[in-house]
Amino acid sequence: MIFGRVPLVEAEGAILAHSRTLPDRRLKKGTRLGADDLAALHAAGVTEIVAARLEPGDLDEDTAAAAIGDALGGSGIRVAEAATGRSNLYAGSAGLFLPDRAVVDALNAVDPGITLATLAEYEPVEAGRMVATVKIIPLAVSGAAVDAVLALLREKPALRLAPWRPQRVALIQTELPGVKPSVLDKTRRATEARLAPTGSHIVNEQRCPHETAALAALLATPGDADLTLIFGASAVIDQGDVIPAAIEAAGGAVEHLGMPVDPGNLLLLGRLDGRPVLGAPGCARSPKENGFDWVLRRLLADVPVTGADIRGMGVGGLLMEIASRPRPREAESAEADPVVDIIVLAAGKSSRMGGPNKLLATFGGIPLIRRSVETALAARNAGRVRVVVGHMREEIEAALAGLDVDIVPNPAFAAGLSTSLKAGFQASTDADGVLVMLADQPLLGGADLDRLIAAFTGEGKGAIVAATDRGRRRNPVILSIGFADAIAGLTGDVGAAPVIASHPGALTEIEIGAAAGTDVDTPEALAAAGGIVAEVLAN
Repeated sequence: MIFGRVPLVEAEGAILAHSRTLPDRRLKKGTRLGADDLAALHAAGVTEIVAARLEPGDLDEDTAAAAIGDALGGSGIRVAEAATGRSNLYAGSAGLFLPDRAVVDALNAVDPGITLATLAEYEPVEAGRMVATVKIIPLAVSGAAVDAVLALLREKPALRLAPWRPQRVALIQTELPGVKPSVLDKTRRATEARLAPTGSHIVNEQRCPHETAALAALLATPGDADLTLIFGASAVIDQGDVIPAAIEAAGGAVEHLGMPVDPGNLLLLGRLDGRPVLGAPGCARSPKENGFDWVLRRLLADVPVTGADIRGMGVGGLLMEIASRPRPREAESAEADPVVDIIVLAAGKSSRMGGPNKLLATFGGIPLIRRSVETALAARNAGRVRVVVGHMREEIEAALAGLDVDIVPNPAFAAGLSTSLKAGFQASTDADGVLVMLADQPLLGGADLDRLIAAFTGEGKGAIVAATDRGRRRNPVILSIGFADAIAGLTGDVGAAPVIASHPGALTEIEIGAAAGTDVDTPEALAAAGGIVAEVLAN
């Protein structure tokens, strides 16, 4: 390819390097110039252009990108039509993306003008997600370079997709005295959420004492499950511990214990009667990504996992900062992960709005109440989300259609805020703590709620956690379920402030800034935050 300034009289067939706007048309970069294009340029007073001229054997950018893209397709990968020197590749179905790093590196070493970028290895993808892109950097490349790439891809594919294989999963949880059923219930919900994108599901759940014999008896009768997951009440720290000992007592084998991924170190991989058995680390009780996900995904896509594979996960295996965590991230037992449910208070009359219900005002076309509840659902470390309703109940519930929440009616809402707080607490008795969230704080995000939940201890200091804005205590607030009696004694239009004031030693404050201090009680505050109240919202 010859690149540079070309006299217009010599430019027919050249490839335009920079877009040009003319009185009657726009010539885009990459246009192969014909006689009409040259006439239009001449009429506009152009005498020369910057362009690329192909030499014998050269391919223009789109032809080169299309040839390489087509060679990369297949094995579950769909190829889009090439344009502007780019060919994008997409997942043909949901599954696990498996690029071959050696082949991708070799392809990128053929010619600096030919590039292939992909998602990371073992990335879970949904159908239609872009997984890779070929980009030809110059306007044309050597045909010989393209041929070299095609020869490389004929020897070994660079990309493939392992589709999920829906599997039947047996879930076993062991118990120690003091372990709350709510912790085990939360674990099941988190596990179901992990399995759902793959089409897999739990076919049976069993619970037993944290003892070798009891666990071995359950392992010996897995039913029709393809895979068994074990969540122990205490973490596995030795080959002779309860879970590995039970696998061996049931006739199975432990293939690997531990992994260089944090969180997720205390994972166990075993096999029983030809089926995989995973001993989950304590962190897998949370929906946050951890090393357990890395192994589980491979099993659900029928990608083999060996001890050597697990040992090779160390680079990239540090998933979050240890020092930034207020408590150890890896729960050593089921008791170490307090369950925090969220109650969204949405029963009030919005009296300061002068008529309209602020919770039905829209932000970007979404009702404020739905936006707030979606924020609560986005908190990755929360348990159940409950919405307390009263005023305009039917309209509020309609705005929440399709969301996975519990509706808690409060027929006494006119008696003040305390009645909604009590109703929410009474519905959350299985939790260790309750995060009380007002429904009119549009700046809150799920990450803000997770920061509060991370500071909650359940007892002692941290049994109450309050958000602050520039040092001033605001909302949301988390209260231990141990304060339920104090909440039950509240009356009138008050929130949890009296309970917080009576227990200063239990309070931990977390600064989250304006998200804590911004609510929309008045028309002016609503408008300033970007909300829109339609006439139909007036009561």
